[in-house]
Amino acid sequence: AVLALYRPGPLESGMVDDFVNRKHGRAEVDYFHPDLESTLKSTYGVIVYQEQVMLISQIIGGYSLGGADLLRRAMGKKKPEEMAKERVKFEAGAKNKGHDPNLAIKLFDLMEKFAGYGFNKSHSAAYALIAYQTAWLKAHHPSAFMAAVLSADMDRTDKVVTLIDECASMRLEVLPPDVNESIYKFKVAGSAAIRYGLGAVKGVGASAVDAIVEERTQRGPFVDLPDLCRRIDLQRVNRRVLEALIRSGSLDALGPNRATLAAQLDQAMHLGEQNSRARSTGQVDLFGLSSAADAALPDWSESVRLAGERETLGLFLSGHPITAYEPDLKFLVSARLADIGGPKPPPVEGGRAWSAAKPVTVAGLVLEVRRRPNRVTLVLDDRSGRLEVSLYEELFQKHRDLIVKDAILVIDGALRFDDFIEDWRLQAKSLIDIDRARERYARRLWIRWPAEFDGPAAMNRFEALLKPHLRGPCGVSVAVVRPEYSGRLNLADAWCVRPTRALLDELTALVGRDGWYLVYGPRTDVRDEETSTWR
Repeated sequence: AVLALYRPGPLESGMVDDFVNRKHGRAEVDYFHPDLESTLKSTYGVIVYQEQVMLISQIIGGYSLGGADLLRRAMGKKKPEEMAKERVKFEAGAKNKGHDPNLAIKLFDLMEKFAGYGFNKSHSAAYALIAYQTAWLKAHHPSAFMAAVLSADMDRTDKVVTLIDECASMRLEVLPPDVNESIYKFKVAGSAAIRYGLGAVKGVGASAVDAIVEERTQRGPFVDLPDLCRRIDLQRVNRRVLEALIRSGSLDALGPNRATLAAQLDQAMHLGEQNSRARSTGQVDLFGLSSAADAALPDWSESVRLAGERETLGLFLSGHPITAYEPDLKFLVSARLADIGGPKPPPVEGGRAWSAAKPVTVAGLVLEVRRRPNRVTLVLDDRSGRLEVSLYEELFQKHRDLIVKDAILVIDGALRFDDFIEDWRLQAKSLIDIDRARERYARRLWIRWPAEFDGPAAMNRFEALLKPHLRGPCGVSVAVVRPEYSGRLNLADAWCVRPTRALLDELTALVGRDGWYLVYGPRTDVRDEETSTWR
């Protein structure tokens, strides 16, 4: 019954309300005639199924089985001339069976009304069986079920993203693709884990995956990138495929980091091609088959690494772009997205669609931008939750260069509960890029000086790092923490900086992300007192 009723027609016609109210005894059940009780009892007198229309036409109107099916078709097509003929036939058949003519008119009117909404019961039963089976599998074998569902839609990136969100809500871990573990499809990797399928990596086809899995199955896992390139057919697994595997994280087990793997790719492919030529001539190249281990390069920045995952997987798998800003969010926003709003408010007097507004400041990654006449809707994600944000056209035009997919924005607005979407929605009043927000509101940059940087060379490097970003509003302080002593130094005003993204990225490369933090606004004095223990 749920599958038959939960469709636009029945929902809009009031059928569902009639069914529910009659089921729970809030409305009287009417079968119209004692002979119809057996036909309509299971649906509380509501004509839900097409088969019920056919049975009523037989029991009351004297139709044959074939004639009842023709009536069902005519009602579904809603052709007036056919319906007029069937009405005459139904009323005449009812009269011949001794039924009240008024009953015949009433029943035909009801059948005509509900036939357009009626659903085939045999279909509904089949769908219900499948729904029950899938619900049981999802409840009792969640990893296998979600791996199968992901594999079924792995060529639709938007669907994969939605399903991986569902995995997170089910507390299933989606492990990254791995050239030594993955197969073409998603697979079960434990009672609460799923391994990403190599076939879901953009730019990697079935032939390439088959070549990798066949070689791995026959001769064991790959040791490093040169080993992979020597052992596989580089005609099937070409440069484009290997680059996609590197950016997606599929080759993380074969090297120290993705930047090093990318740098090694030319040499590894050269060795692979050299090895292929040697094998084709029956020779063994003792020198060309080996390669000296290259020194590891600094890894790509988190933003570059995540951008590669987004490009090849359609989502951020190893992290979230907003993670780098989380130490700052407590000063830039009034709440994380998971914490705003709360339960649905009580009904609003007058039946307005919006509850009373409250001002909030939020930040998040722009997942989606939807344009409509005079209004733009954004979907924000801050790793804790998601929120729809509405913008008037004027605000959108003012900041259209900032409002793009994957941008991280700080938005001031009015939060209301929207009865239409049954959720909280933010009406934006102003917005700013998060890097610009850090520049605007940060008042002091604290840096923890590593012991290995003591000495003139490191000081010169530090000076060179700061100089391009001077003449800003943000003071600079250095904390030195050693086992035998600790201290702090506030640099002169001439060394105040603009805490730009470029400066902070360079600083991260120098002292690590945990080696600096920003102090904001009126809380400066409080944070200054904490520096002796480094936050």
